[in-house]
Amino acid sequence: MSVHLFGVRHHGPGCARSLAAALAALAPDCILVEGPPEADALASFAGHAELVPPVALLLYAPADPQRAVFYPFAEYSPEWQALRHAAEHGVNLRFCDLPQAYRFALRAADDKKDDDIHDDPLRWLAQAAGYGDTETWWDHLVEQRGDSLDLFAAIAEMMTALRNEAGPPSDDVEIKREAWMRTAIRQAVKEGRERIAVVCGAWHVPALATLPSAKSDADLLKGLAKEKIAATWVPWTHGRLTFASGYGAGVTAPGWYRHLWRHRERAGLHWLTEVATLLRKHDLDASSAHVIEAACLADTLAALRDRPRAGLDELMEAVRAVFCYDSDAPLRLIRRELLVDEALGTVPDDVPAVPLAQDVAAQQKRLRMPVRADMTELDLDLRQPAHLEKSVLLHRLALLGVPWGRQQSVRGRTGTFHEQWQLAWAPEFAVDLIAASRWGATLDSAATALAADRAAQAHTLPELTRLMETILLADLRAAVDPLIARIQEVGTLTPDLGLLLAALPSLVNVLRYGSARNVDTQALGSVVDGLLARACIALPYGLRGVADDAAAALLGQIIAADQAVRLLQDETHAAAWFDALEAGATSDLSHPLLAGRCGRILTEQGRWDSERAARQLALRCSPTVPPLVTAHWLEGFLQGSGALLAHSDPLWNIVNGWLLAQPDHVFTELLPLLRRTVATFSAPERRELGQRAAQAGGTLAHAAPATAVDPVRARRVLPILHTLFGTQSLQEAIDGE
Repeated sequence: MSVHLFGVRHHGPGCARSLAAALAALAPDCILVEGPPEADALASFAGHAELVPPVALLLYAPADPQRAVFYPFAEYSPEWQALRHAAEHGVNLRFCDLPQAYRFALRAADDKKDDDIHDDPLRWLAQAAGYGDTETWWDHLVEQRGDSLDLFAAIAEMMTALRNEAGPPSDDVEIKREAWMRTAIRQAVKEGRERIAVVCGAWHVPALATLPSAKSDADLLKGLAKEKIAATWVPWTHGRLTFASGYGAGVTAPGWYRHLWRHRERAGLHWLTEVATLLRKHDLDASSAHVIEAACLADTLAALRDRPRAGLDELMEAVRAVFCYDSDAPLRLIRRELLVDEALGTVPDDVPAVPLAQDVAAQQKRLRMPVRADMTELDLDLRQPAHLEKSVLLHRLALLGVPWGRQQSVRGRTGTFHEQWQLAWAPEFAVDLIAASRWGATLDSAATALAADRAAQAHTLPELTRLMETILLADLRAAVDPLIARIQEVGTLTPDLGLLLAALPSLVNVLRYGSARNVDTQALGSVVDGLLARACIALPYGLRGVADDAAAALLGQIIAADQAVRLLQDETHAAAWFDALEAGATSDLSHPLLAGRCGRILTEQGRWDSERAARQLALRCSPTVPPLVTAHWLEGFLQGSGALLAHSDPLWNIVNGWLLAQPDHVFTELLPLLRRTVATFSAPERRELGQRAAQAGGTLAHAAPATAVDPVRARRVLPILHTLFGTQSLQEAIDGE
């Protein structure tokens, strides 16, 4: 009987290559791997052709699936090579770490803060060797080397020295983990295994080399709390293997490590060739001469730094100097496509999974929607049944909190028959699907149950109408009638104008795309009729006695509701809506910001001609009206459209006259509000207004002939006008007069 300890880095091609050679030479009859024992039954899947890394073991608490942990594997992970060896040679393999059934209960203790040498013990050796960071040192020392059966003895000696220097660990979870690993080794020995291979993190090797009494370890593990745990395989990505993703055992460049794993000889030259291929693919200069020059430069840098071979640092510096001409743009491309080299693993269909996840996977396969980690575009024409099914799948997943697709605005297309999506699958979606499985075993039933629950919990009209839009996009027809009844119930009891207005856009959108999705919207149309009628009655009164902050919020709701009414294309609804707007626009009790917007809508829609708009504007700019009230009205009337002023002489003369009539201190007080209004104009509109102001010569069109303007005083306002209108030509125009 013999026990062989193989200390490894969890994701290192050099360790993986040496471990594969060591296992082949040893031919063990039992392999113990640092990992969760709850996944022992899943280890045999490593021999399945469809289990392609990067993949991860997912362990979660069925009672609370969001409490989950992942154990990732890349093809160059030593643990993965151990799993593959066991599957190919029929060797008994089991995981020997402290079970997650116990660790979940100890999770709070896992977030420890230890002293420096325990936090990053290898940093001390890296600094002693003249390296600035542990990653580069370990990469040169271990990962770039060829097969070596002596590697693990050297690692064990190094870790023993470090642990002797660091002293005993102070973290209770680490102590218990190592006690469990020793217990697993004893169990394998007790079973009569002749050649036992133990694959674990290098730091643990000294703690497993000498076994204390079984009783001492049993005492450490006595009385641990335990809870039920489930496990499965899920796809993983290279991006999630990086330090940048927050993965504590991650690496800087998973794509580089996969390259090292696949190219044992002359890895640097192969890497530079891949760089050249990538750059040429994107129409950037890269030739064989560049590759040769960069290889020579990288080798020279390695020699100057007294390193045995060029590593990633030397190669990337050579790439910057030779290929990129010291530009960061190609380097960003190289980092994304080669250093990370985003890839998503695959998992066989027969891997144990919750029914909801199986249903989603079956639909993805049936609809030919491959799961990928990188961003892909999906253009759907909802008139095609297959495209409509894809849209329904994406909307249902989004409702369940699995945002596989993000819907984009469709430009250059009319109607409601097109959807543009960006798809990117994240490994965490596996946990989200498990959590959502409490609502149902299929995607349809789970989404319907969740929608019904949200409808019961919602208390405002906007919540309910947005939910209606969501369930119709997701084609959850069983949830429609109960939700309509709920909307009618809440709508009848809602007196708030803002809530009534905010409810309309979502419902009108549903009415518009109902035909595209073969949905009967007749019942919903009656709901819209009732809500719009109540909104028209409430609008003139809802604009009164409103504070400035509330008016700003209500302004956006009026704009959105106006767009919804126009989308309905119903003359009766439009007439009632415009009558309500006119009542609000002409009332002295309405908040000026909202009254101005009502007047703007009426003018744009032809309900007010230019003469009527000018009369209303003249009333609002009357000397009897406080300047601040007038400024608020102008903000509502002009916001977002300087063309109203630029193309209407009556409106221009009124506003210009009102501005020039303001005393200096009043104008200064109004300037922030006026600036906020003018800032919403487009740049061409601001230039046109500035030129018009300059050409006016500082006089009023309606002023008496005796009225004169002092040019010296007039010039003093030029900086303010320049700031207000954002123009460059005011000073030149005045100088030319």
